[in-house]
Parts: sequence; structure tokens; C-alpha cells
Amino acid sequence: MPGLIPGRTETRGSGAVSPAADTEARRLPRPRADALRNRERIVTAAREMFVEFGPEVPLDEIARRAGVGNATLYRHFADRNVLIQEVVLCVLSRTTEQAYEAAATEADPFEALRRFTHAAADERIGALCPLLSGTFDQHYPELTNERERLEDAVQGLFDRAHEAGRLRADVAVGDLVVALSQLTRPLPGTGCLDMDRFVHRHLQLLLDGLEAPARSELPGTAATLEDLRSTP
Repeated sequence: MPGLIPGRTETRGSGAVSPAADTEARRLPRPRADALRNRERIVTAAREMFVEFGPEVPLDEIARRAGVGNATLYRHFADRNVLIQEVVLCVLSRTTEQAYEAAATEADPFEALRRFTHAAADERIGALCPLLSGTFDQHYPELTNERERLEDAVQGLFDRAHEAGRLRADVAVGDLVVALSQLTRPLPGTGCLDMDRFVHRHLQLLLDGLEAPARSELPGTAATLEDLRSTP
């Protein structure tokens, strides 16, 4: 377009940026690609280990699983609470995006709800619930905003399924939240470390109870008492 020359800044109009300001903006340090990758690896490792061992897992073990040194971990996250905040934000954000994706992809509102529920289970919401009772500030704006985004997205899934007559009228979002939190955390005292193999089967049973009439093929095999007592 006339007046816009590569390498130069347009100076006309109230929204113009001066050459000096443009130069200063380019001087601001940007995170290096390797630093961003390390941060992502740390958050991923922390999420996995918080699920497996709880929020008190040693930070040096998280660094080891992430494949970084302790100094690198502390350079990104000053202490445990800062890391927990980031993990909670990451899980909330990823789960919200799963809700939006399900709504955009599935034409049937109940299938959208079903898809979201299984995707949310894979984020291990229930196993990460203890993080929300930690000592960090649970009311700081970024966390509050992300939680509200998730609640609005899931409420939208429920509203559309209700309006289409695909969801029981006597259930609400809280019913699904409670079920997800219970079904995605290990049962206490079972000695069974491989509970993941039952999660989607039992979620399908739950979803069949939310839909009328219920017709689906359950994934996996029946869980026996012996399965619960056994260890991998």
C-alpha cells in the first residue's frame, strides 16, 4: 500500500508509532525459544508428578523429569507456589480449550458434552484438586479469569444440550464437576496404581445416566474387585 515502506514506520494518523518507539520496542528482550521450551517441559513434568505423587514432590525430581537443571527450574519458578500456580493455570486453560473445541466440532450438543468430559478426564482434574487447596493466592486475577472462562464454557455445553432435549433436565454443571473430580483421582487404600484404565469406562456409565435413553458401548473391560486389589 502507498505510504507503507518496509523497514519504515508510518507517521500519519493518531495511531502512528514513531521510529524511536519502534526501535525501543525491538530492543526489549524476548524469551528465547529454548527458554520457552524449558518452561513448558517443567510445567508438563510438574503436572505429571503432582498427579502421581502429590504437590509436595521434590522440585529437583521435577527438574530431573523435565530434563533440566535445578537452576533452570528456579530461574523460571522462584518457589513451589509459583510453579503450582502455573500448573493450575495450564490445566484450567487446556480444559477450557477442550470445551470450546468440543462445542465447535460436534454438531450434536450431547456428543459435544461427552467429548469434553473424556478430554477433561485426561487432564486429571480430580487428581490436581489438592493443588487448589494449597497456600498460594487462589484469588489473583489470572486464576480467577481462567476459572470463569472454564465455567462459562462448560455451562454453554450444558445449556445447548438442555435446549436440544439431549440432557436430563434435573442435572446441572455441578453434577458433572463432582463426578469428574471423583472419577479422576485414585481411590484411597486400593493399592492399585493403574486406575486410569477404569476412568473412561466409568465416565461413560455416568454419561449414559445423563442421557435418555442411554445407548453406548462401554470402553475397556469390567473392573473386578481383584483388579482393584492388584498392583501393576
